[in-house]
Amino acid sequence: MPTVTNAIAYETLETAPRLLMEAKLKPLQGHRFQPTGFADLGPARYTLPDGTEMLLVESVQSVANRMELACWDQATDGLMKDLQGLPYIQVKNPGNNCPLTNSVLEAHRINSPYILEGQDKSVFNKLKQDAAGMEMGPVDIRTLSRLILRYDPNAVIHGVFLAKSDLAGGRLRLPRLLSGFVEASGVCPAESGGVKNDRVDPSGDTKQGFGNVPFHRTEFVAEEIKAYFNLDLALLRGYGLPDNATKLLIALSLFKVRRFLSTGLRLRTACDLDMVGDLTVTRPNGFMISEEKALLQECKRLIASCKPLFADPIITEVEWKPTKKKGKEKTGDSEQPAPDENDEDKEENGE
Repeated sequence: MPTVTNAIAYETLETAPRLLMEAKLKPLQGHRFQPTGFADLGPARYTLPDGTEMLLVESVQSVANRMELACWDQATDGLMKDLQGLPYIQVKNPGNNCPLTNSVLEAHRINSPYILEGQDKSVFNKLKQDAAGMEMGPVDIRTLSRLILRYDPNAVIHGVFLAKSDLAGGRLRLPRLLSGFVEASGVCPAESGGVKNDRVDPSGDTKQGFGNVPFHRTEFVAEEIKAYFNLDLALLRGYGLPDNATKLLIALSLFKVRRFLSTGLRLRTACDLDMVGDLTVTRPNGFMISEEKALLQECKRLIASCKPLFADPIITEVEWKPTKKKGKEKTGDSEQPAPDENDEDKEENGE
């Protein structure tokens, strides 16, 4: 196993535009699996020009969400121990001063309405002050990346869109650095079904939830399932961040990929996958990805070195109190952007 000091061969990545990775997967048990589904579409099926039947197993949005969660310890409701020291924004419940949510878990990260749309405008005002000077002309992407890094490096990796008219006209946006998806090839449907039984009144009104209700179920089998990951190194270099910050974002991205593959592949009740072999790199040639433990230690080292670039205190707190509009509580984000390829919506795929 590589030592901490050479966990990542950064010099190999200095001129590469992308770091492309992939991993073969298989169902943990049996052969069937349930893919992601969309309300107006169902399973996302498509056919290659050569006739190969394809299936989207997990979308870019969902994989991004899962890689974000890879850094979070659900048991302690905080960052993993070795990643503590990374900044993020914590939303507090005014009733008991307990954590309510945060920028790591929120759908739009720093642009969450719970962070920017409440009565507590402290974070909004900090961002507005830090973004001063970008109201007119092209957005200074270097200044913006440093600003976002200060409050939440996770948002630099996964992208953020501060779509508030009072923040440089709603033009502050960082695309994703890290993306991923899972797709299957050579797929065939596996049809099954069942019955929801009512042991009290089998002939009851099904519209009210009573009675026996038969249902059908479509799962799939596949010749091959693969997860793909893309780290945009050219975009990252364009941010002009200090060397230690650039290395931190690379190390943290690779750790997220490793962690997702080792602990995050139970995508749904009927979609529990396992990795076959190891994570491989297709570009650049010859680059090797260290094991999860070595990457975590590299992240820990770089977090300490980047402390001067982070907010002080590390965790920026904001209190959530809904603003009132025309006598009603305002709970939504009036300027929330529509989800696009750079802005996850924390989609939850149905069981």
